[in-house]
Amino acid sequence: MTLVVAALGAGLVVLNLVLRLVALGVIPEGRKPSSSAAWLVMILALPVVGFLLFWLLGRTDVGRVRRERQAEALRRVRERVGELADADPGEAPAYLPSVLHLNRRLGAFPAVPAGPVVLHTDYDESIAAMAALVDRAEHRVHVESYITTWDETTEPLFDAMVAAAARGVTVRLLFDHLGCRKLPGREEMCRRLDDAGVAWRAMLPLGLRAGKLRRPDLRNHRKLLVVDGTWAVTGSQNLIEPSYHKPQHQRAGRRWVELTATVQGPLARLLDGVFVTDWYTETGELLGEAPTAGNTAPVDHSAASDPGVGQVVPSGPGVVAENNLRLFTALVYGATRRVSLTSPYFVPDESLLYAVTTAAHRGVEIELFVGEEGDQLMVHKAQCSYYRALLEAGVRIWLYEPPLVLHAKHLSIDDDVVVLGSSNMDLRSFALNYEVSTLLTGTDVVVAMRAVEDGYRARSRELLLEEWERRPRRTRFGENVFRLTSALQ
Repeated sequence: MTLVVAALGAGLVVLNLVLRLVALGVIPEGRKPSSSAAWLVMILALPVVGFLLFWLLGRTDVGRVRRERQAEALRRVRERVGELADADPGEAPAYLPSVLHLNRRLGAFPAVPAGPVVLHTDYDESIAAMAALVDRAEHRVHVESYITTWDETTEPLFDAMVAAAARGVTVRLLFDHLGCRKLPGREEMCRRLDDAGVAWRAMLPLGLRAGKLRRPDLRNHRKLLVVDGTWAVTGSQNLIEPSYHKPQHQRAGRRWVELTATVQGPLARLLDGVFVTDWYTETGELLGEAPTAGNTAPVDHSAASDPGVGQVVPSGPGVVAENNLRLFTALVYGATRRVSLTSPYFVPDESLLYAVTTAAHRGVEIELFVGEEGDQLMVHKAQCSYYRALLEAGVRIWLYEPPLVLHAKHLSIDDDVVVLGSSNMDLRSFALNYEVSTLLTGTDVVVAMRAVEDGYRARSRELLLEEWERRPRRTRFGENVFRLTSALQ
């Protein structure tokens, strides 16, 4: 018995040593230094547990079939838009043409005339705008959302979708499998969609069968609605009531604050291309509706004094090089006067943190809007660990009033560029989630975004460095621990 115990002990020692040595040669490959360091710390401390966690959570592979479909979809997009020149951005800052080139090279979509853009800050108004567009549909309606449920808030939109299907319009819906898994009424929603003739599919389903066994937190986080390839709504808002059906949120008066935008013309057509790509990836069905910048209703410029251009930027495991992160950092480095950032989860990697703090040090006025309270403890604590570096660099941090959750995701640069969409400014949105962002230029949309930011500022309080330095040491310790775990990608 003693010999057996000794042999097991010796075997465990050898296994731990082998795992540590393997980790040193395997973990850093293709990873950022911060991510590699976080995984190595865990594996060197707890080799067996660390390797098991790495096997479950350390890989971003979405599977062979999904990879092949995404590559095919991207190839078709490039073929359709390859002959199209980028729209002229007009009197744009010197850095913008290179940013548009970056987006096109990595994400395939060209810059197109933007036309009028309407921003929606009211939750119910945004749902009503979507329903009104669906009521106008003549050919097809495409809806994609991370979280989707048929409830009292979203009922106007679902009623419009059912009515559209009844009059012969093709209606398709994509929602994330895990994002909707535990929502009340999911099975009833699916049954009602089937009865209405609405085609639907849960994205990135999980399971033990081939094609469904993958890292569980690789999710499709995109949010968009497109009607006839002519009108579209995109932004941060999920299709669910604003307290997410959580009794604790409802008792506390906690509601999500969102921002969406209605766009039209070629820009809507490109957003439709994102949906078509995701539909093909999930179903294997090619819709024959790949995006072009033409072949759509003309843009109504009558309501826009300076319509500018727009560009769709899809990102995620199926798109190379974290192009949303590259877009954000390129824009911040291009800023000369001011930058306004809004993100519910601000957990930047080194490149974005350096871009923001460098811009602040060179005299650019930078403000960051975040929630004073977080709805996700670990992410919020990790986010807080960056506040000191930001404040010391001169970034003004505005804490949005609780119990509201500021869930909007956007940024503006000088008086030139606005970007909005589904992407947070955190490591998950950069590397793990499928996201979609929309870049917009033009005086009208910048002025509208300034009004949104002014509204946030009026409902926020500024966090000062002196206050932040007074927080307890145990709080700082917890923030630093969660900051380390956030890098485990």
